[in-house]
Amino acid sequence: MNSIKCLGVILASTFLFVQCKQDNKVKKVAKEKKHMIKEGSFKDTINGEEVGLYKLKNKNGLEAVFTNYGQRLVALYVPDKDGSFSDIVLGLSSIKEYTGPKGGYFGAVIGRYGNRIANGKFTLNETEYTLVKNNGENHLHGGVTGFNDVVWKTKSISSSEVEFSRTSPDMEEGYPGNVEVAVNYKLTDANELKIQYTATTDKATPINLTHHSFFNLKGEGQGDVLDHVLTLNSDAFTALNKNQIPTGEIIDVKGTPFDFTTPKEIGKEINNSHEQLILGNGYDHNFIIDSSKKNPAGIYFAARVVEPVSGRVMEVYTNEPGMQLYTSNFLDGSVVGKSGKPYVKRGAVCIETQHYPDSPNQSKFPSTILNPNETYSSVCIYKFLVE
Repeated sequence: MNSIKCLGVILASTFLFVQCKQDNKVKKVAKEKKHMIKEGSFKDTINGEEVGLYKLKNKNGLEAVFTNYGQRLVALYVPDKDGSFSDIVLGLSSIKEYTGPKGGYFGAVIGRYGNRIANGKFTLNETEYTLVKNNGENHLHGGVTGFNDVVWKTKSISSSEVEFSRTSPDMEEGYPGNVEVAVNYKLTDANELKIQYTATTDKATPINLTHHSFFNLKGEGQGDVLDHVLTLNSDAFTALNKNQIPTGEIIDVKGTPFDFTTPKEIGKEINNSHEQLILGNGYDHNFIIDSSKKNPAGIYFAARVVEPVSGRVMEVYTNEPGMQLYTSNFLDGSVVGKSGKPYVKRGAVCIETQHYPDSPNQSKFPSTILNPNETYSSVCIYKFLVE
């Protein structure tokens, strides 16, 4: 057999050229990124604010494409083990689709409060606050007009970094306090998408920000993710009731379908008759992260996802105490994505770093209250590798 020695990787426009030497002959192999996103489809004005696309690139050819409407990650191109790039996040092909009934939470920032708050109410400093109910009797992901459905001011810092900011006014969706929010996204040369959230307030308020990308490491629209191999740094999760609100009970994962402490296919036990899987219609639970091992910056490993055919790997790191594992149980094929393919049930996995659901009503959970003169700071890192 002829020996092949790769000499290097050169990024040119939307092509990745791999130069290989084979018996003193140089061969160029083009690895094309199939861009499905048209910039013109994302230029619009919403409530007097201009909307557009913002593209980040690193030296290895990875690309992340955002819109300032809801800080949505519209596309994320990462390579497989052969150097071929695919877009691995579910999303839509125009801003009109994102603002329509099927826009959902695809790739969005979530706030003021990620996840559910029971009965749309909480009491803080002896005052009861009533939130907008948008999930039956519950408040979900910030309400009817959460952070995912507003236009953010944008600051392009470099070709690999962007920051979005806005003021969430007092009593927006029922939350007290004027809250100044900034979210920084950086695509590093270590193939990390680093998300840094910061916020301040002039009145005590709950805050729990997260990122809601739907990942399919085969490529968006390429079937389900049941064969993705998942590892979670978690020994326990918060139990749900029939309304998907935490009961307050903490369940040990050992001996249950929720044990991902060693690598396991997502689909291996997803149809198990465990009561919590039935209540969640699959995995839709908050896992408690084992934070015993932190780096000097206070960041610890949360999760690892492997797609065995492409060799794509995604690792998740955070300083948050929990993460929501959601296996896209409510996708049903009715949403057609940017590549023209329907998004099927369990066609993606979401790993949303967070504080626990309903914490304002659960005194034993870590507090989510931000007070004046304090700064909210949360970090989520999605790191991409191949094996």
